[in-house]
Amino acid sequence: MRLKPEIIFEDEQIVAVAKPPGMLTIPDRHAPELDNVLGFLREKYGEIFTVHRLDKMTSGLLIFAKNAKAHRHLSLQFEHRSVKKFYQALVDGLVGTDEGDIDSPLGPHPTRKDKMIVIKGGKPSHTRYKVLKRYKFHTLLEVEILTGRMHQIRVHLDSIGYPLAVDEVYGKRGEIFISDIKRNKLNQNIDKEPRPLMARNALHAWRMEFWHPATEELMNIEAPMPKDFRALINQIEKWAG
Repeated sequence: MRLKPEIIFEDEQIVAVAKPPGMLTIPDRHAPELDNVLGFLREKYGEIFTVHRLDKMTSGLLIFAKNAKAHRHLSLQFEHRSVKKFYQALVDGLVGTDEGDIDSPLGPHPTRKDKMIVIKGGKPSHTRYKVLKRYKFHTLLEVEILTGRMHQIRVHLDSIGYPLAVDEVYGKRGEIFISDIKRNKLNQNIDKEPRPLMARNALHAWRMEFWHPATEELMNIEAPMPKDFRALINQIEKWAG
């Protein structure tokens, strides 16, 4: 089944979409046939300009420009860090402080091209977080990124001991099962192979504040939490709330 983004807002200048997990932002150089948001929008609108991106396995809000002028305006806002970007992240463990800042430089891993690390002399990187809710084994956070480094949220949260609840690169697991939530309450049919509740990064690009490229109005657009993330939270509420 083909993946499709949900259009949240559009006018003559911009279009805002909710990207499903597993869908690329732009075409893959080696496999251009894979589902991607840019290709979907070009089929619908023709010319469309990419302003920013999300990792393939991260869900949530993306803003695209419908013309070159809007693209320049939005790109400058990102460059000058006047865009506010907020995420929802489910992490392992109980985060002790209600809010905090992580201001640690990031750079590439010395041997793995797909991984970033906190490293002296890396690029300045700043993440701010706030606790939305604590559960028995996990914490739901609102995370704001003040810089936009590769894998920034994932690396920064892991660096303070609270990796994403699902993250095969920086976390403890690439999938989360009901057994990870029920723990000693588990009573499963051993003949039935369990299916994961989530098999992608437990990270959702939730909300964005920016200035409209034509009207200069302050925009505040949200992408609702997708089905798999809601289902995971519902199970945590039920068994380890």
